Amino acid sequence: MKHLRIVLQVLKDQQLYAKFRKCEFWLMSVAYLSHIVSTMGIEVDAKKTDAVRSWPRPLIPTDIRCLLGLTYYYRRFVEGFPSITYPLMALTQ
Repeated sequence: MKHLRIVLQVLKDQQLYAKFRKCEFWLMSVAYLSHIVSTMGIEVDAKKTDAVRSWPRPLIPTDIRCLLGLTYYYRRFVEGFPSITYPLMALTQ
């Protein structure tokens, strides 16, 4: 409750207002900018990874670069990302 009061006070001090009907309180996690933010940290929103999962198999170097560009955004969430993508990078040479 203390943190909520602080946030609301900062909003008031800055003359920023939130619509009560759009507010949600005491949630365990929140979707924000294509991520899920919780006490456990930041995770990728599974709905946003559908584009990667449904990407057609790349057949030419340009397609591979497009796929790598798409996946590069999620690199911080994938352990060993460089070693996973290295074989694909090699195909673009």
